[in-house]
Amino acid sequence: MSDTRAPATAGAIWGDESERRSALDPRQLPDTRHEFTVVGGEWQNLPDAVDDDLMVINMGPQHPSTHGVLRMVLTLDGEIVVDNRPVIGYLHTGIEKNAEYRPWTHSVTFVTRMDYLSPLFNELAYCLAVEKLLGISDDVPERASALRVLLCELNRIASHLVWLATGGLELGSVSAMIYGFREREGILDILEHVTGLRMNHAYFRPGGVSQDVPMDFRERVEVLLTEMPRRIDEFEALLSENPIWVERNTGVGILTREQCFDLGVTGPVLRSAGVAHDLRKAAPYCGIEQYDFDVPTTDTCDAFGRYTIRIQEMRESLKIVRQVLDTLPGGPVMVADPKIAWPAQLALGPDGIGNAKEYIGKIMGQSMEALIHHFKLVTEGFTVPEGQVYVPVESPRGELGYHVTSSGTNKPYRVHVRDPSFIHIGVLPVMSRGLLIADIIAAVASLDPVMGGVDR
Repeated sequence: MSDTRAPATAGAIWGDESERRSALDPRQLPDTRHEFTVVGGEWQNLPDAVDDDLMVINMGPQHPSTHGVLRMVLTLDGEIVVDNRPVIGYLHTGIEKNAEYRPWTHSVTFVTRMDYLSPLFNELAYCLAVEKLLGISDDVPERASALRVLLCELNRIASHLVWLATGGLELGSVSAMIYGFREREGILDILEHVTGLRMNHAYFRPGGVSQDVPMDFRERVEVLLTEMPRRIDEFEALLSENPIWVERNTGVGILTREQCFDLGVTGPVLRSAGVAHDLRKAAPYCGIEQYDFDVPTTDTCDAFGRYTIRIQEMRESLKIVRQVLDTLPGGPVMVADPKIAWPAQLALGPDGIGNAKEYIGKIMGQSMEALIHHFKLVTEGFTVPEGQVYVPVESPRGELGYHVTSSGTNKPYRVHVRDPSFIHIGVLPVMSRGLLIADIIAAVASLDPVMGGVDR
């Protein structure tokens, strides 16, 4: 399909007349539908649709049901969606480019802000990629790897709870929204207690984690493991047989197994088509293969199937958390190499994370060499050998992959992210055609997109 982009001049919705004629050549379209080029401009200048019986409307970018600043240009035949063109870029942050200008460890504070509902997965994939380039993957302490798995599974549950809360609200279930965010708060309290922040933690670092968990960490997680299964049961009792919820989701947003393969779909959306693909099983990382858990699937290929899968995945994540907690090894949480283990010693104080007093006393009052080393490690960082790697992890939305390239300096040459939300936004035209406009809400929600990961 040819690219017929029009210049984004003020007050212009379409390109000039010649570009319009080119865009309307049905021979360029495999389904003979007209292709519209969408650029900026004033709404009142939008011309009539090409066919008198079609209407083109905007949904978003500031719409409560687009899960962020997603804009969809819908072509409607009455209330039937003929075409859906997603428009992105409203949340562009330049995170991948910024990573090229900071030392390797500093980039953790960038990547954690991409998918802000599952920040720990971005930190994990990035750190695994850096460790692979450094050749220290096997040197990461077992305790650090176990903590990574445990906290990521807690983060997965929190992310699924936000999906359930927002998706429920969009279809009229205010109770699902209230209870979903309530349960998420308990997980965020644990993450804040461990990392000092509710979100965007920067807790995972190349070589391990920034500091060990607090003394009462186990007791807090035990409370969650006791309460959360009952809460998940309540969600199912609230929604699974609710006639409105069932009717609004069943048969909506169909993506077959073949379409998922063709479009690069992963995660719960792929598993709703009956494909039991999960990177925690197919390409395990951080020792997660030692824990027993199942990969839920359905063959409904629709929004309701994705709901049931995410409910089951929360239970499976609780199983993993229980196993990690029962077998959590002791020992350090950072590699022994002092030239990589930055920051050297942190403590979780009353005001959040800070350097341990003993460590500060040493570098400020006892050892000039230690102070110089700390300064250089923080400001300049470490160098990484030349090379490039691709490391994927199973995020709540699917395959989150980091392609990281090093030129042998103290900064990345390139950090490119395969974010599942970006891939899944691309399937909207396929899954939307033939739906009622009201069903677009459920279809988009079933993908669980996060626009921070799309635009990054």
